[in-house]
Amino acid sequence: MTTLHLRTLKLRSGEQFVDEREVQLEPLELGGQRYLPVPDTVSAELSITRASTGTVFELRFRNRLHGPCYRCLADAVLDLPISAREYQATNPDSEELRTPYLDEDRLDLSAWARDAIALALPLQILCRPDCAGLCPVCGKDLNAQPHTHEEERADSRWAPLAELREKL
Repeated sequence: MTTLHLRTLKLRSGEQFVDEREVQLEPLELGGQRYLPVPDTVSAELSITRASTGTVFELRFRNRLHGPCYRCLADAVLDLPISAREYQATNPDSEELRTPYLDEDRLDLSAWARDAIALALPLQILCRPDCAGLCPVCGKDLNAQPHTHEEERADSRWAPLAELREKL
């Protein structure tokens, strides 16, 4: 877990702190599947600006995420440019003016980076945009073996009921 102690910065109103920080990234669990950041430590640009009403935090980095495709379960790789911004009021009187990543002058960069990655993800993580997925009948990968199945014949014992349905 990567944290930054803000007391060491001693920023006054109108001042800005800009630095490159190594941020340790944690794996993501989505829909019961595990997605791994590669590498698990990235170089991030951190910017902290002190204003008269509060502090603005900005975090920027690039991330590559590996995990299963939503359709065919093959390895999917996502390259994500991340740009996140948070605000903490000097005297927050509501949760909206408080960042969840700041606790007693400690900024949790790892948790913030994890949540920023989760927000940047597409709705479906695919191995490629035209992924055909798995066959719903036999379970084979339709990308590797495109095929169709003949329609299953009805059980002959149901034939009298089918005839009755046609007469009605």
